[in-house]
Amino acid sequence: MVKSLTPNPQKLIELGKAVLIRAGVLPFILVAILVIFGVWNPVFLSSANMFMVSRSATYLIVLTLAQMLALLSAGLDLSLGAAIALISVVSAMVMVALQAYPGVDVFVGVLAGIGVGALVGATNGFIIAFFQVSPFLVTLGMSYIALALSLTLSRGVPIWGLPGSFVDTLGTGTVLGVAVPVIVTILLVGVMYFILSWTRFGHNIYALGGNPEAAIRAGISFRRYTFLTYMTVGILVGLAGVMLTARVGYGEPTLGLPMPLLSIAAAVLGGVSLLGGEGKLYGAILGAAAITLLRNGMDVVGISSIVQMVIVGVVLVIALALEEYRRRLR
Repeated sequence: MVKSLTPNPQKLIELGKAVLIRAGVLPFILVAILVIFGVWNPVFLSSANMFMVSRSATYLIVLTLAQMLALLSAGLDLSLGAAIALISVVSAMVMVALQAYPGVDVFVGVLAGIGVGALVGATNGFIIAFFQVSPFLVTLGMSYIALALSLTLSRGVPIWGLPGSFVDTLGTGTVLGVAVPVIVTILLVGVMYFILSWTRFGHNIYALGGNPEAAIRAGISFRRYTFLTYMTVGILVGLAGVMLTARVGYGEPTLGLPMPLLSIAAAVLGGVSLLGGEGKLYGAILGAAAITLLRNGMDVVGISSIVQMVIVGVVLVIALALEEYRRRLR
């Protein structure tokens, strides 16, 4: 008796579920993006375009690392977009004010930008940790404060006159053919991997996000680690803000405003739980890369910006829904 070669729908469904559980939705999205846009326009897969994508992805990757830290601690950061705007304005103002001192202007300006990011993060962490206020409310309120300060300091207009060495090095510079922002991002990824995998600080963040009551009973200080987490988030945002300022070449009072939602989407798309305590570094990086590739592919094939927003929204909703379905299957 010859067995039927017709595939069993039930077995195909079970196989699909098994693959989804094991690999997640992200690898399928990445492959789909590469195939669709690569066939649509071969320029998408060219080395020149991939170089540009790698440079563009660095900023979202760094911000996704920051957002991942907040999410791992069962929080989130909605202020990082407005913080970038404030960082851009302050660092640019400092550099312009010290332009008579070449070298010093860039050094002090970069430190000022990172310092602003750290201050915003530390303020968020202090209020969340010591006053037990929801991270959503604290960071949302901080986003309005930071944006207001940015617009007030700049009077709503860009700040020009940044040192050429700053823009040429951190914005468009390369080392052995590798973009400087990519090198900085690789170093930051290495530091974050070490922190999350090999330090007590990283392990305690996972513990507090996964089961805060058990972690506190085990002697982990909620206040201390929450404060340190958000201050670290602020430092990463400061670095990203300085790099973005170098990329655009001026202090922009509205720079980075879409980044909070994009960073949350990238982190969750990469498997970081919105409930805290779960997520891998490589997943967050791939999530940021997928969003960057999708936006770049649509630019290459000439899709209008309005349609792009719709497509990005649809892809993210579908992907996040599938990722939540995967969690339930697991």
